[in-house]
Amino acid sequence: MRSLFRKAIRGFTLVEIMIVVAIIALLAALALPNFVRARKRAQAAVILAALKSIDSAVDQYAIERNRSAGSTAVWTDLQGYLKSGTSLYGSGGSDLFGAAFVGFTVDDVPRLNTTTYNRLSDVTPAGFWSPFYP
Repeated sequence: MRSLFRKAIRGFTLVEIMIVVAIIALLAALALPNFVRARKRAQAAVILAALKSIDSAVDQYAIERNRSAGSTAVWTDLQGYLKSGTSLYGSGGSDLFGAAFVGFTVDDVPRLNTTTYNRLSDVTPAGFWSPFYP
């Protein structure tokens, strides 16, 4: 009589658990390269925005200080024209990877460092860095 009331205890077999783990591993292997690529594209967008801000800061510096074309500025001169508290303000004139931006010259755009270009060129189209990279 006791056996009539006893419920069968069922669970997952080892094979079923291994199949689920394999599916999760496959999905992770497919998604991980996309996450890395998206991160690199975001880094490229941040650096491009920094280059545009630096270009604007050089123009404002030239207007307020009455500098002519070809005059150069140093980073400390440009910091007054950047928003304080931002990562660019405290960067010392370097990008996210620590490579220095090239050229703070009036009427010329700042240039992207070649090292940074090489790190991010696989995720950016050909004209992405224009006019900030030769």
